Amino acid sequence: MTDSSNPAESKRESLISELAEDIVQDAATIAEPDEDRLEQVDEMTAEARRRLSFEVSVLLNEAVTKLSPGRAYEERKETPQRTFQRFGVNFRLQHALMFVSVIILIITGMPLKFPELAISKFIIIDLLGGLQNSTLIHRVGAVGLIIVGVWHLFYITFSRDGRRDFFLMMPRPKDIKNFFQTLLYFFGRRPSPPKFGRFSFIEKFDYWAVYWGMVIMIGSGLIMWFKEWFPKYLFDIGREAHSDEGLLATLAIVIWHFYNVHFNPDVFPMSWVWWHGKLTEDEMKHHHPLEYAEIMESQSARIVEEKLKVADTEEATE
Repeated sequence: MTDSSNPAESKRESLISELAEDIVQDAATIAEPDEDRLEQVDEMTAEARRRLSFEVSVLLNEAVTKLSPGRAYEERKETPQRTFQRFGVNFRLQHALMFVSVIILIITGMPLKFPELAISKFIIIDLLGGLQNSTLIHRVGAVGLIIVGVWHLFYITFSRDGRRDFFLMMPRPKDIKNFFQTLLYFFGRRPSPPKFGRFSFIEKFDYWAVYWGMVIMIGSGLIMWFKEWFPKYLFDIGREAHSDEGLLATLAIVIWHFYNVHFNPDVFPMSWVWWHGKLTEDEMKHHHPLEYAEIMESQSARIVEEKLKVADTEEATE
């Protein structure tokens, strides 16, 4: 429903509706669908209208931001893209300590799970100088992981950014919908992937897999480290849990996480956001369009508010 008091907005809505109908009608002409498919025309037209409205809203907010006084916009090839701060220094330091600790734990832990392999013997004996040294280094990595776990708990409890991101990381029904929409897109049954906000379901999976893995690994590791404090049956359970969860975590990091942050064609050879915490405007539009739209809307609203304050001040002085 359009706002009749705003002729420009009414005109845009009318043009969007007309363009959506034209797109679906042209598609029907090209595809020559049967009667069952024709029943979906209204649904597809509504979907086209929603997507066009979203893109128009983003472009409008961008235009307001770039055309406002003091915000002159030059051609992208002459002016570097704007960047958006995604992660602060606190979070980046947590991540750095975690990946250093995890790499140490993998290098010193996996050979103990597969001691018969030649590479395991090379790492433990030739590279690290024996089992005693390997165990000591492994515990150094474990202390690093424990520090990260405690640090992150304080971060999501006492930091405003930490609390915001923690609640945004909570799984929601929309994530299930986005998962299946992504599958449909990969199989060519959907023209475009779903749009994500600050965190996609992939990032949420990464986060909660690490969160759960840290609870298992730290808990079982402490039982093994201080085994004289626990009954033997609990030590045996902890040893098996530590071994299997360690292998699962290694596979998840090497296969799942490394692909998303290193080998994915969108970021190859590496996404540097872990280092500087920033995304370019194109990256924001591509990976987090809903968050980008919120930022643009917030900026344009702030500019309008500033203009209204200036106008009110000028009227008062007159």
